Amino acid sequence: MNTADFQMMATMLKEQSGLVITPEKAYLVENRLQPVARKWGFGNLDQLVGALRTRPDGKLRKDVVDAMTTNESLFFRDLKPFDLMRDVVLPQLMTARSSAKRIRIWCAACSSGQEPYSLAMLFSEMQAKLAGWRIEILATDLCSEMVAKAKAGTYSQFEVQRGLPITLLVKYFKQEGDRWQLNDAIRGQVQYREFNLLEHPRSLGQFDVVFCRNVLIYFDQPTKTKVLGGIADQLAPDGTLFLGGAETVLGITDRFEPVPSQRGIYRVTQKSGSMRAAG
Repeated sequence: MNTADFQMMATMLKEQSGLVITPEKAYLVENRLQPVARKWGFGNLDQLVGALRTRPDGKLRKDVVDAMTTNESLFFRDLKPFDLMRDVVLPQLMTARSSAKRIRIWCAACSSGQEPYSLAMLFSEMQAKLAGWRIEILATDLCSEMVAKAKAGTYSQFEVQRGLPITLLVKYFKQEGDRWQLNDAIRGQVQYREFNLLEHPRSLGQFDVVFCRNVLIYFDQPTKTKVLGGIADQLAPDGTLFLGGAETVLGITDRFEPVPSQRGIYRVTQKSGSMRAAG
């Protein structure tokens, strides 16, 4: 892929998804777009790029963006956030929401569903404590194929071996050939929608907890600021934001501040809350 073609592709990806691709990642672009080229009947990537230039087919553009924004996920990734959710965040919310008994959680950029299903299994293991509570999990992703895969709840042996305790695999999955099917009870706890993080999330409603982990690392600083601002608008004043281990709000936005002594979780700043109330 020549420099001009790469730049055109990088610009399109940035505009459509916020994803920033630098020249040293040209190999990644080529690897991920080869299947798209074959799907559309192009002999090579030059023909694919030429089609994008000359006939801006919306479906072709979406297939390209989906291929480039598909990132891996695994069950109970990094583990610590799920421990914090169970031991710190959830008890605080249960005290604060004791009358409504309703908690809403958003898993942004959920990929193939391992993160929201990990939360659903976590809550299922706490069903006695959560009796009478309504826990809503909304999971979104830009890629329609990932949303479809997540809804299906079917995973390979390799996927279930990554992070999923054997006790939960046996309890919540059924083996079907070389695949593992998640049971209907856990799947039913998660709602899925296609959603682009470049859009404002007001259409999704207000949330008590937002997981937006290992997503911001792919954006430039203005896009990070924009995405975090939208999340702050939709997060309850006493809500919690989970970011990935390599991500932070420091130097990016003043809408969030770190929760003291709890690495990786953030809360809306008082200033942010007053700004929202005034708006």
